[in-house]
Formats: sequence, structure tokens, C-alpha cells
Amino acid sequence: MSRAESGPVGIYHRVVVYLLFAILLLPLLGTFIYSISSSWSATILPSGFSIKWYVQLWSDPRFLHAFGQSLLVCIGALILSVVLILPLLFVVHYHFPKLDALMNILILLPFAVPPVVSSVGLLQLYGSGPFAMVGTPWILIGCYFTVALPFMYRAITNNLQAINLRDLMDAAQLLGASTFQAAILVVLPNLRKGLMVALLLSFSFLFGEFVFANILVGTRYETLQVYLNNMRNSSGHFTSALVISYFFFVLVMTWAANILNKDKSE
Repeated sequence: MSRAESGPVGIYHRVVVYLLFAILLLPLLGTFIYSISSSWSATILPSGFSIKWYVQLWSDPRFLHAFGQSLLVCIGALILSVVLILPLLFVVHYHFPKLDALMNILILLPFAVPPVVSSVGLLQLYGSGPFAMVGTPWILIGCYFTVALPFMYRAITNNLQAINLRDLMDAAQLLGASTFQAAILVVLPNLRKGLMVALLLSFSFLFGEFVFANILVGTRYETLQVYLNNMRNSSGHFTSALVISYFFFVLVMTWAANILNKDKSE
């Protein structure tokens, strides 16, 4: 440890970091305590503790249905992203590398339009007619696909640049592999960890999406965030248990992505 890290400056930096961490953690800790308290109203500390709110939540068929529907929509959008993005990135980086700058601009366009504005336009396009998909999971899968594009594109692009795609392809072709065989047997295994990180981070983001789900499908295909919004007027203990359960699930997904990313960097 250097002198700067062990001296007053280092101690000050650690105190600031720990203080910020405590400030961020305190609301979550308060929500967790409230979710396991049997009653907490006129006293500083809860009058008792109980896990009945978690039992009630995880035995609620409506919650389990909304949780499952959120999983299906997110997984469907990510599968669509992988199927379309991987071949596109391979073609761009191997055959047309000069298009990468243009793709970087195009891929960020979904973030240029606010979700509320996009939802109004989608309601007009797909509310009726031959492609009436409002109120169905298909329109959510399409929306989530566009939201996940920037995360998937940047993560896989960085991975492709790190493995030196052209040299790998040339080496595989010198050994007799076709372009398709080289892409599947040589390039794809080298993208596995980067792809998993992109999928887990995208999933964590999509799982908490509310605007598209609430406007385009609402209770006709109730996702977890819509369920949380609809239950906001119920017991505060029950809502707190729901928030903590959601946070814990996303935390596990983010932790898994960080572990993969650390292993990849090592």
C-alpha cells in the first residue's frame, strides 16, 4: 500500500466512499426492515418481526403470473437480439469495418426518443389494422429488443475488437475451415463470456422497465412492474416485500454479470 493510500488523504477517500455507500443503503435497509415488521407505526423500532408478507407475496398467483410473464418477455427480447445482432456484427466487423462508426450512431437512436413518445407512436401504428399487437406480449418483445440493442451491440463489439476477429478468421481458413465454420467453431466460443455479460446486464435493465409495459399492454399482459404499480395502494409491508424481492433478484443477476466480467478480464 502506498503512502498516499495509507495517509490522511487515503483515509478521507475511504470515509467518503463508505458514507456515500451508507446513504445509498439506508433507504433499502429501511424498506427491508419494514417488509419484515409485523407492525411499525408510532414507534421508532418495529413492534415485532414476521416473514408473513413474503409468504403472502410468493403465494400470490397474480404475482407469480406477472413474474413469469416478465421473464418470458425479457428472455424473448434477448433471444431476438442475439439472433439478429450476432450475424450483423460479424458481417460489419469482418466485411465492412468502416460501417462501425455509422452503426454506433444508429444503435443509440432508441435512447434519443423518450419511451412515452415512442409508446404513443406505437399505439397509433399497432393499435388496429393487420398488425394489431397492442395488449399482447409481442409488442413488448419488439420494444424491449430495441432497448436492449445498445447494450448488446457495445458489449459484443468490444469483445470482437479484443479477440482480433480478422486474424482468427484468417487462421481458421488457412486450416481449411469455411467462413461459416470459422464463425461458429472459432469466433463464437471466444464471444461466450462477453455475450453472457451483455445478456445479464440487458436482462437486469429490461426486467425493471415500466413505461412501455404500462402504456402498451397494462393489465392485459401484466408484468412485474405493472403489478407493482397496481399494488401500490395495498399494505405498505406487502409492497416493501415486493420491492425487496425485485431488488434481490436484479442484484443476483448483476452480481452474476460482474463475476463473468471479472473472470473475462483476468
